[in-house]
Amino acid sequence: MKHSTPHLPITTQTTSPVKCLGLTFENEQQRRAYFRERLREKLTDPKFRQQVGFPQATTEAILALSDPPYYTACPNPWLADFLHEQPSTLLNTNYHREPFTADVREGKNDPIYNAHSYHTKVPHKAIMRYILHYTQPGDVVLDSFCGTGMTGIAAQLCGDRRAIEELGYRVLTDGNIESVQADPTGNQTWQPHSRLGTRRAILTDLSPAATFIAYNYNTALNIIQFEQEAKRLLQLVEAECGWMYQTLHACAQEISAHTEEIQAAVLGEQTCPAWIQLGRVHYTLWSDVFSCPECTGELIFWQVAVDQTVGQIKTAFACPHCDVLLTKRRLERVWVTRFDQAIQQVQRQAKQVPVLIYYSVGTTRFQKAPDSFDLALLNKIEQTKTAYWFPTTPLPDGYNTRQPMESHGITHLHHFYTSRNLQTLACFHDKIKQYPRALFVLSGIVNRSTKMNRIHLKYFCFGGGGWNAGYLKGTLYVSSLPIETSVIEQIEDRIKSIKNAFSGLTRDSQPVIISTFSAHLIEIADNSVDYIFLDPPFGSNLMYSELNFLWESWLQVFTHNPMEAIVNKVQGKDLNAYQRLMAAGFQEAFRVLKPGRWLTIEFSNTQAKVWNALQAALQQVGFTIANISALDKKQGSFKAVTTTTAVRQDLIISAYKPVKQLVATVTTTAQLETSIWEFVHNHLQQLSLTKIKDGTREFIAERDPRILYDRTVAYLMNQGYTIPFSSQTFQTRLREYFLESDGMIFLPEQFASYQQKKQQVKQHSQLELFVCDERSAIDWLQRFLTQQPATYQEIHPQFTQLLGAGWKKHELVPELETLLEINFLKYEGHGPIPEPIQHYLSTQFEAYRHLAADNPTLQQAAAERWYVPDPQKYHDLEKIRENHLLREFKHYCQPSVKKLKLFRLEALRAGFKKAWTQQDYQIIIAVAKKIPESILSEDEQLLQFYDLALTKREKTV
Repeated sequence: MKHSTPHLPITTQTTSPVKCLGLTFENEQQRRAYFRERLREKLTDPKFRQQVGFPQATTEAILALSDPPYYTACPNPWLADFLHEQPSTLLNTNYHREPFTADVREGKNDPIYNAHSYHTKVPHKAIMRYILHYTQPGDVVLDSFCGTGMTGIAAQLCGDRRAIEELGYRVLTDGNIESVQADPTGNQTWQPHSRLGTRRAILTDLSPAATFIAYNYNTALNIIQFEQEAKRLLQLVEAECGWMYQTLHACAQEISAHTEEIQAAVLGEQTCPAWIQLGRVHYTLWSDVFSCPECTGELIFWQVAVDQTVGQIKTAFACPHCDVLLTKRRLERVWVTRFDQAIQQVQRQAKQVPVLIYYSVGTTRFQKAPDSFDLALLNKIEQTKTAYWFPTTPLPDGYNTRQPMESHGITHLHHFYTSRNLQTLACFHDKIKQYPRALFVLSGIVNRSTKMNRIHLKYFCFGGGGWNAGYLKGTLYVSSLPIETSVIEQIEDRIKSIKNAFSGLTRDSQPVIISTFSAHLIEIADNSVDYIFLDPPFGSNLMYSELNFLWESWLQVFTHNPMEAIVNKVQGKDLNAYQRLMAAGFQEAFRVLKPGRWLTIEFSNTQAKVWNALQAALQQVGFTIANISALDKKQGSFKAVTTTTAVRQDLIISAYKPVKQLVATVTTTAQLETSIWEFVHNHLQQLSLTKIKDGTREFIAERDPRILYDRTVAYLMNQGYTIPFSSQTFQTRLREYFLESDGMIFLPEQFASYQQKKQQVKQHSQLELFVCDERSAIDWLQRFLTQQPATYQEIHPQFTQLLGAGWKKHELVPELETLLEINFLKYEGHGPIPEPIQHYLSTQFEAYRHLAADNPTLQQAAAERWYVPDPQKYHDLEKIRENHLLREFKHYCQPSVKKLKLFRLEALRAGFKKAWTQQDYQIIIAVAKKIPESILSEDEQLLQFYDLALTKREKTV
């Protein structure tokens, strides 16, 4: 078997001069030759190759994929030069954008989206809306988890009038773009939105497979040349391998009567008889073979376990040999041992047999069970040795790779393919040397050509769609009923898909540059990027380096995964490791983003702890979250639609890099408080004023006082400080400095505008307050007592109704009396009546309306009522509350307490806060280890204290 010859990228043949990074070349070929040599020089530098995360590949393999300086299958040395060639807009202090709050709905049924598969990607049309909102023509957009490069496509199409109009916008003759917006009355009007023009994009990803796909998506393609050359290569493959996908179209009696004649023809021993009519095979359904645990007789799974009358697998079925009732779990797999010529090893693999062939004669489709012709043909293919290279890479040990290893004995890459599909792919791979851009066709079919394809039983039995269900996204799962899909047919389909995707696309000359490296190192200057859009890995959702292994084996450049930000036990990465890796990527994003500019993150994960880990990592590096909206991709991934707790819509997180940072030398509490309110003021300026949806004013969650407190705490902690007062005091003082309406906080200059819009739209959605722990219980009591100072007997019935199934299991339920005593004040019935109680009684009850504050009747009515104290009296009350909680925390610190199963989160927060102030990081770490990891990960404040404590300790060691 020959070794692969590198495939060199190809661009449109041209003899006209080409300008690139300040240099002029006679043509594209000279440009490529020059930069390839510069890249080769870089690759000979050991320091360049020793960077953590550098792809695993030979120099020739990297050069074969690369098209420098625009794309390199390794860290791209020309990123800074790309920026300098066309300087972006200077830091603009007048730049201002509210977060893009519209809920975006863009489907996947788009030719560009469907040109090449990937585990997950955001539709480019959705990304266009964000880029148009946050940027202007010429601005630089960064995606450091670029995947297939949809952000680059979106950035380019912002200069395409037709693409923008397809979004529902309109483009004026002067290049201004307008979008339809709902005014406060629900009427739609055209409003200025952006300007027509290409944005430049920097795309990076750790995976060579991802950046290869991104390069092909983002590089102009001569459609006419592509179609001609790709079809020419297909004809060569079909001429050489087409015989492998033939089947006999004849009745069983004819086959039985001419068995020897047919087999001789198949083996090439005689000319094929004229009466034989051949069909073209599209699919072949294979079946696992098992044995009965009782009689050891072999069972073909398709024959015994599939109920075609209902289109599903039977839960129980009879053994055809001994009639014992069986389930799939009881069956024993039948294994076969064979000598693998490709790797010169004896292999033990699961036995599979063909059970159904789907083929066509002319334009008519048929299906049949395999006959002697088919079995002889498959045997001949098995004995045929290909002259072409194909990858025989051993599967790495991993979360996803263990399933095919254990279930079917797939230990090397080529085991994912049947013999004929492997030989045909190898043939096509060799022919691609004549037109290297067709390598994009090959990468588009290597997954769909594997044994991972499955049958869609419902469609097979009842119609309604093609019964090849494809492979299960996000896994390397091989089912017991795999479908072998013709490689020749796959090539035909992929050529059509790529042609449809690129037809009509107009692009500027190379506005995108691509690098294959980790997001933790982007070699460009500080404050040089105008906008960032990210669709990063989310915990253990997808194991990218494992899933990309098939692509990368054919490309011969592999992900080096130490910096891969995932949760993966095999790689030794838990949630904490994931958060640290994400923080490293976010830190680099924060560094290169201009102050006051925005970052958008698409988030899809069903676990709250992963969401908190990502949110903590984001805030830890200095970003401030301003909005969370929904992105509806119209289709769910496999995990999203089968998990009961699945998030059916992806979340879009909008965050910004603050223009001003906290002063480095805060020496007094007064200075700290000044900085706090300055931060809140600046943050409120960044938030949306209103959001109208279906004629209803929606609640802006980020303007909720409790969320503002969380954002402020995160900001201060990342600067090395702690907030000097509790959530209750913060909320009270917040209302002193700013204005409140409908439970939301506004700047004075925003308030009038909001009130005006409020009058025009009466309906208003409220943010529900769920009581699930001590803090939310205190928030509920504060709201309740603000509206109605009440006695314990009046509060208790309503309070207990809230402590139902929603209360967190690990959280101790404090006594209502305790919560009241340490957070509120009670009027004992003597002395002047507190103003909140007097106001409530005099406005709600006619009998008390005109009574003086020292009137005995009024005092009697006010007695024993709990109320929210005014800010001046909060200080002493907070000391009482803090001492109470710290006493509880002290118990948690005792060496005798090994694990905390039930505890008070408020006590942990208070204890962590004090330890942080005293720089006692070891206490935070020690107590955190006593808490269940899932609980620690799901609490934003505790997680942030713990992460920062770990960082501080590492710096002092």
